[in-house]
Amino acid sequence: MKVVGIRFRKAGKIYYFAPGEIEVTVGDNVVVETARGVEYGSVVIGEKSISEEDISEPLKKIIRVSAKEDDIAEEKNKKRKKEAFDICLEKIRSNELDMKLIDCEYTFDNRKLLFYFTADGRVDFRNLVKDLASVFRTRIELRQVGVRDETKMMGSIGICGRTLCCHSHLSEFHPVSIKMAKQQNLSLNPSKISGVCGRLMCCLKYEEETYKMLNKNLPRVGDVIEIKESGELGEVIKVNIIRQRIKAVVRKAGSDSEVLTLKIEEIKLNKRTSKQCPKISNNNKKIRKKEK
Repeated sequence: MKVVGIRFRKAGKIYYFAPGEIEVTVGDNVVVETARGVEYGSVVIGEKSISEEDISEPLKKIIRVSAKEDDIAEEKNKKRKKEAFDICLEKIRSNELDMKLIDCEYTFDNRKLLFYFTADGRVDFRNLVKDLASVFRTRIELRQVGVRDETKMMGSIGICGRTLCCHSHLSEFHPVSIKMAKQQNLSLNPSKISGVCGRLMCCLKYEEETYKMLNKNLPRVGDVIEIKESGELGEVIKVNIIRQRIKAVVRKAGSDSEVLTLKIEEIKLNKRTSKQCPKISNNNKKIRKKEK
């Protein structure tokens, strides 16, 4: 089945539509029929064929490629939503509702006006809807969103100094866990691995596969390694994942020990652990304290 991918807001989710006999290319603006009504969007994925099994719902067709009048109407809707936002804020204050208004938007055919908000719990906004409907004379819909969606809509600058991934290019949120931060050898301080939204940073997810590959051949802290050239044993005290190097305390002749930085190619993992090698373990306590 032939489809094209269309996006309705910046970094928003991509939806598939059937092009029918209409020829469209990436970058074209189009008018389509959606579950919310008639919408105005941009083509971000050109025509391609996919299996019918990959489509969960019946595909809707593109109505037309946008004309000049459609572009003007869309610009008017964007200007009108600023006025709608201010009026909604005033109505929230007058109804004394504990909610934070994030954004609002008109559907392209002006049959519906949607408001997005965040709140700590459930909010009884029935009176607010009545007040808004009496002002705008159209169907009103209020949607409660989470903190990640709020940050995605509003946008900001991340700790890396760049525009947030979710606001600039990340179309969908993926599950992120603390295990990913451990795997990447990051500090587990929440302030260092959390994004503007207060949740774990999204970039932990799409760097996960790379770190899995890099960690494949690396020993862990506490493992016993053997230097290929000399056959000496050592205990790993630090791992540099990116450079593929380790620091190990190696027992030399006599009672002396030395901290060596070794490449992954220069060592091989010994099946024993530091607990099974008491001479290495006892000798390394003072050195590990100095390293810390």
